Amino acid sequence: MEWKPDWGLRGRMVLTMFLLFVLYIVFVAILSRYMGLFGIVLVMGLFSLGQFFFSDRLALYSMGARRVDAEEYPRLHAMVDRLCQQADLPKPDVAVTDTKMPNAFAAGRSQKNSTVCVTEGLLRTLDEEELEGVMAHELAHVKNRDVMVMTIASFLSTLAFMVVRWGWLFGGGRNRQGGGGVVVAILVSLVVWIVSFLLVRALSRYREYAADRGAAAITGQPSALASALLKISGRMDDVPDRDLREQSEMNAFFVIPLRSGVVGRLFSTHPPTEKRVDRLRDLEGEMERR
Repeated sequence: MEWKPDWGLRGRMVLTMFLLFVLYIVFVAILSRYMGLFGIVLVMGLFSLGQFFFSDRLALYSMGARRVDAEEYPRLHAMVDRLCQQADLPKPDVAVTDTKMPNAFAAGRSQKNSTVCVTEGLLRTLDEEELEGVMAHELAHVKNRDVMVMTIASFLSTLAFMVVRWGWLFGGGRNRQGGGGVVVAILVSLVVWIVSFLLVRALSRYREYAADRGAAAITGQPSALASALLKISGRMDDVPDRDLREQSEMNAFFVIPLRSGVVGRLFSTHPPTEKRVDRLRDLEGEMERR
């Protein structure tokens, strides 16, 4: 199966970024009346730079992951080498985290500065073909530049949430204009956060479908990834609640998100596993008919 540009994904990325840009302009214009333009630019600039340049390190640190070489994990490195050749990608760093939870994620700001990470639980859970499917899925994220796009897209949502939560920190205008200015700033932030949250979630779900299709294109075996998704999803029920709480912030990066109840599934960064598997099986049928 030949890799083809996903114009649907690109279109959604452009639309999401445009809508977030509009929200950003409105957000800055209103808050500048109460915070001062310099303060906004300084805060947003520092956070955007930090997210853009250090998101991979933060992701690996939060998971307790470490980069490994080919001598330590020869099978994993050989697999990544082979898949990168098939995907026409520079080889990313390879990392492993010592946790029983079966999962994987990709991190990094570009195709040349990326890392793919797997858990020890994943290596013990999947067979060779299933592991290939998952690694190809993560490499598809790298090829589509999903990590960079989602980092930028989620930045406004993150900043707005911070203003909602710690709005009192920006109460410098309280002494000059009364408490009303701070209240307006917080309310505007809340609206911006809700809208941007929904936009980012919609884009995030579509990127998972696109990465699944990309993995099928790289390996030529959609059924292997489908089998891996079902196996990982089944094992999630065995993950201790403590691990779920500690690692829930990484949900957007995982190949399968951690379980989080009805409300969590409603606002999940990923589409339902069943729908992903159905689409992969449909794709397998299409490939067999060719």
